[in-house]
Amino acid sequence: MASPTFEEKQIGISTEASQSDGYQSDIERDWSDEEESKLVRKLDFIVMSLLTLAFFALQIDRGNIGNALTDDFLVDVGITQYQYNVGQQLLSLGIVLLEIPSNIILYKVGPTLWIGGQIIAWGLVATFQAFQHGLGPYLATRLLLGLCEAGFIPAGLYTITRWYKRSETSKRFSWFFIGNMLAAACTGLIAYGILHMRGVRGLAGWQWLFLIEGMFTLAIGFLFITLFPKNPSNPTSILGLRYFNDREIHILSRRVLLDDPSKIHTHTHITRQEIKNALTNWRLIPHVLLTISALSPASTLGSYTPTIVASLGYGKLRANAMASIGYWILLITNITWGFVADKTNRRGLLVFIGIFLYWGFILGDRLIIKSTNEHLRFGILITTIAFSFQWHPINGSWMASNAKSAGERSITLAIFIMSANASGIVGSQFFQAKDKPLYKTGWTVILAMVSVGLVMSAIANVQYYLLNRKKLRENPNVDATELYKY
Repeated sequence: MASPTFEEKQIGISTEASQSDGYQSDIERDWSDEEESKLVRKLDFIVMSLLTLAFFALQIDRGNIGNALTDDFLVDVGITQYQYNVGQQLLSLGIVLLEIPSNIILYKVGPTLWIGGQIIAWGLVATFQAFQHGLGPYLATRLLLGLCEAGFIPAGLYTITRWYKRSETSKRFSWFFIGNMLAAACTGLIAYGILHMRGVRGLAGWQWLFLIEGMFTLAIGFLFITLFPKNPSNPTSILGLRYFNDREIHILSRRVLLDDPSKIHTHTHITRQEIKNALTNWRLIPHVLLTISALSPASTLGSYTPTIVASLGYGKLRANAMASIGYWILLITNITWGFVADKTNRRGLLVFIGIFLYWGFILGDRLIIKSTNEHLRFGILITTIAFSFQWHPINGSWMASNAKSAGERSITLAIFIMSANASGIVGSQFFQAKDKPLYKTGWTVILAMVSVGLVMSAIANVQYYLLNRKKLRENPNVDATELYKY
């Protein structure tokens, strides 16, 4: 018999039992619903708050360059709009290149050190980018920022799947992305204040923006390493801070295994077979295509919304604050989508509805592009942002729920975020200088891309429905856990 792993020793399960089909019988549910609910609330406060705060820092550092544009960033650095777009593409490329290797390292090292180290690494780059000048330093900085950020989001999502049951993940994925959306909502308001510092100690407003927000990220990195618990069977921090008593640890480690037996680690690395299974899983193709196509406008809107709002006559600095309104509403739609997805267990339907609403508002942006009613154009633009990617976390939860093992789930989530960043490579060039200020061609391309995403989301739903029907025809008594989630 193989020696039991560390986690198996912690919960008292043998390796032989953990690898058998019926080993759930070795774990008994000896706790009440009230105990579990109280424990989950405590878990949310510790695990989700730290992960969400880290995501907030990432999005601040990734997205604040859009606010810098309103403070003569292009002129001060000495680059063109096209070169700016290329830099944004390099950031996304850097993330894509190291996404899978990063998750492989995460699996072996653990989230505390790996994620915490990543936060500090990109925090240093984000801080010192305040002193860039010229095309070469600009491109190098954006690429380096992407390389340092690579793997953070799938690492966060994978970490959530280790601490929570499958029925709890959609809502927690949505909460995790609140960090992203809250940063997008706050960055305009923060920038409105910081950009007024232009001239202080001889620095531009955008330089102060990078310096202050970069140092904030460094503080978050050290906080994460200090406080984040190691794993469900040993939920203490690297400094030995103990968050749960023995009874809570007993429940914490067993409840997720009763829900999903694959979450027991029988090895400390991702096997070649698990990597192969994820990379050759053709069922992921519609998910990847819908992510690349439907999410591609997010990078465009993230970079150019303040500029578009300013072009409507609201003023450059004020435009940063006004652009944040859509992201505040996005927080609400995001939480709603996550809650409904977990409640109904219909992730695929929620993804389709979300993209359909997004498509409708983008159509509105395109139809009124020449309208002289600036308030109407502003309202439609803000509503478009409010429904721009509330479906995205649900798509990730959907993909993760159909993975067959912990290692395969880790690689699947890396593929998911690689797709998201590939969308950034595509979307970074939608708005060109020759097309401004209306960006008529850009909006047409955006509408076409989201249309593709809408079709792909429908195909993803249909494929799982047909595959389940085939399984039921072949074996009418097939266990419900063997069916695909859609």
